Order: sequence, then C-alpha cells, then structure tokens
Amino acid sequence: MKAPIRIGIVGMGGFAASHHHAIARLEDRGVAQLICTCDPQLDSFIGEQTAWRLATRGVRVFHDYRTMLEACHRDLDVVVLPTPIQLHAEMHAAVTSFGLPTYLEKPPTLDYAELDRMIGADARARKATQVGFNFIIEKLRLTLKERLLNGEFGAIRGATLNARWPRPASYFHRNNWAGRLLIDDKVVLDSCFGNAMGHFVHNLLFWTGTGELFSWAQIAAVRAELYRAHAIEGADTFLVETDTTAGITMRFALSHVGSGPSTHSEIVLCDKATLRYTVGGAIDIRWLDGRTETYQLEPYDPLMENHLHFFRYLRGEISRPATTLAESRPLVTLNDLAYISSGRITPIPASKIAAVRDEKEQKDYISVTDMTPVFDNFLVRGLWPGPTVWGREPGEVVTPADLARLHDIVRAMAKG
Repeated sequence: MKAPIRIGIVGMGGFAASHHHAIARLEDRGVAQLICTCDPQLDSFIGEQTAWRLATRGVRVFHDYRTMLEACHRDLDVVVLPTPIQLHAEMHAAVTSFGLPTYLEKPPTLDYAELDRMIGADARARKATQVGFNFIIEKLRLTLKERLLNGEFGAIRGATLNARWPRPASYFHRNNWAGRLLIDDKVVLDSCFGNAMGHFVHNLLFWTGTGELFSWAQIAAVRAELYRAHAIEGADTFLVETDTTAGITMRFALSHVGSGPSTHSEIVLCDKATLRYTVGGAIDIRWLDGRTETYQLEPYDPLMENHLHFFRYLRGEISRPATTLAESRPLVTLNDLAYISSGRITPIPASKIAAVRDEKEQKDYISVTDMTPVFDNFLVRGLWPGPTVWGREPGEVVTPADLARLHDIVRAMAKG
C-alpha cells in the first residue's frame, strides 16, 4: 500500500474548514495524513479541534504558520493554503523556502506583478504548486475539450459566461477583506469575478485555450464596465469583453446582486455547434444541423478530487497538477485589465435598486430591476449598459501593455 501523503493545513476558519473535512475523509481512506495545522485565533476553534479529533489523530497545532513550518517541514509532503488572498504570496514564499509543494486556494493573487514573483518562488519547491480552480479536471470537461481541440465542432468563434450568485449584505462583513480593493495599500481586488466565481472565469479561459489539452486563452485586449449595488469598496457586478490572441471574443456577465437561487452557464460558440456547460448540472450540445447531445455530469466532489489529483502528481503518477501558477496568469491578467479598462466602479442608480428580505434565511438582499435584460443584451448582442441604462461612459480598450497602470488605478478607486 502506498504511504499516505503527509499534509499541513494553514488555517481553521472559512474555507480552510472545508479542506479539513476533505483531508479527514481522505485520511479515513488511508491516502492522506494530517500532520499539523495552525491558526492565529486558535482559541476561537476549540470546538472544531475537538470535532476534528486533532489530538487523537496526533495532529500538532500551532498559532503561527512560520512556527509550524519550522517545526514540521521535514515531516510534510505538501502544505495547503486556503487563506485570505492578501496572505497567499507571503505564505507561499515561506512554504517554498523549505522546498515544499503547495496546494493554494484560488485565486493565487489578483496582482499580476505579485503573481510573477510567486512563479519565481515556486521554482524552489520539489513540485509545482496546484492552484485550486476545482472544476478543470472534471472528466466530461476534459473529454469535451479534447473534442474541441480535434476540430469536431469547427472553429471556436466566441464564448460567454453568465453567472449570478446572490449574496446578502452580511456576506461583505464576514471578514476584513470581503469586497475590498486594497488592504494597507496591498492589492486584494476581492470580487465575484476574480475570487468567488473565479472558477467559472478560469473555466471559460480553459475552453478557449487552443494549444494542448491543458491550455488557457491568452488575453489580447479587454473592455469592461464595473458596478456596485452593495455598499462596498469594490465591485459586485462585472461586464467584461475580451479578445484572445487566437481571435476568439469572450463576454462575461457576473454579479453578486439579486436574491434567490444562483445561476451559471458557460457557453462556447463554434462553427458547427453551440456547447452549454453548467457546473453541477449538464452538458448540452446543439448542432447547427439540428442534432442535440445531452450529458448529465457525474457526481463530483471538487475538493476531494483535486486533492487526489495532486496526490497522484506528488507521487509521480501523473505529469502535472490541475492548474499551475503560470496557468493562472490569463485569469489574473483579465481581472486586472477589467479594472484598468473600467477606470472606476459606478454605483447602479438607486432608482433601480430594491431591498429584498429573505424571511427563511433571515437575511437582507439587494435586487436590481433590470439586471436580467442588461446581462442578456450584453452577452447576446454586445450592448453595454453604461451609456443608456446605468449611466456611465464606456470603458476603454486596454491590452496587457497597460498592466503597469493597475496599482495607480486601484488606489484611485479605493479613494472613491
């Protein structure tokens, strides 16, 4: 039997708790062993430490990740970093300084310059970092990407992402970085686009990568309009259009505004067929000659499957992680250029906003009356809401050559 992968997890709260649960299940299967964990607020997680049986499992517990690494690095195969975005770079640097591989939650960073530094630091580790964009390794997704690359559907002409995850006002007060642009002059850019639904943005870039199977679109030009309806520093609604270096046009419409169930649809437009992919749902292929194909997605536990994939890579059974730091660059570039193009975050007119109380959840949501037609007109017809609906000038067309403007523009946005 193969020796279990020895793991350290930084953090206990937030999404770190989900990683703790996943690793515990993998430990029960004999493929993983949690060696150590840490959290600067250990006393707040006494109940979790008991529920997770950390003491009986022999898990060493620390207040500080640096102390944990110093004490345990010789006993570890990998360190999991499901921590706030603004801490990723410094923690990743500390982990790689010991030569250890990292499972890093997405996004790795949303600062293009910091990403370059992280890619450099990653060369010190025994194995490449895996970034937790969790849907790339779905089996049907990979099969469909192979069919795209083989030309079965004809040339890719365009792709769209329509994703709305309603979030209550309390969502933006759950920690000190939610919906923030900067913290202590450090770029954060937390939003639905770069963070919460960054999975789906990364997915669309994957569909339109025209190289090998694990390839992502490269960004040529971007135009965007960013809006907010919630009382936050950042944006909660993104309308983004990008052209890739392969000549494919993509449009993204994402928002945390609204109430009710979340919606999500990835669409790839090809010469011979249109492909619609819904995470957790189905694949629907409609051919121009009238044929249809529908596939229900198999049960899929993102964290479990991504950890297992990384374990196989760490053991040398497969050649690569699901997504590397370098393969995160298209998402980070697109996200940064969206801010640069928009230039400012525009409040959605108050006359269009209504408060919605969910009595079952006992939470308050915000609704925008014309959100659905705005999204449809943009995704289908390329009509921007700025000039005629939500009252702002169009965003400028920018390219990767404009990335150097990011920090000044974000600082100006944060000042209002």
